[in-house]
Amino acid sequence: MSSFFVFVLVTLTMLMLVYLYRVIRGPSVFDRVLGLNGISTKAIVLLVLLGTMFERVDMFVDISTGYALLNLVGALAIAKFLEERGTSEK
Repeated sequence: MSSFFVFVLVTLTMLMLVYLYRVIRGPSVFDRVLGLNGISTKAIVLLVLLGTMFERVDMFVDISTGYALLNLVGALAIAKFLEERGTSEK
């Protein structure tokens, strides 16, 4: 069972690297925001898997829920900022 978790963790880490490429090389700000949201989603899944490995799912689910809320608030703040900046330039 442990080797399965290690395989899943490595696979998710590789997917996060793909998203990191999109964050660095994204042609627009929206691509970068989507890349950051993808990285955050994979990090939440990683936290839950780590909680399963250490048999402390309750603690890691609480941490991942807080991280998901921070991700949501951050994405909404960036979207609101970009919306206001776009309307003032027109």
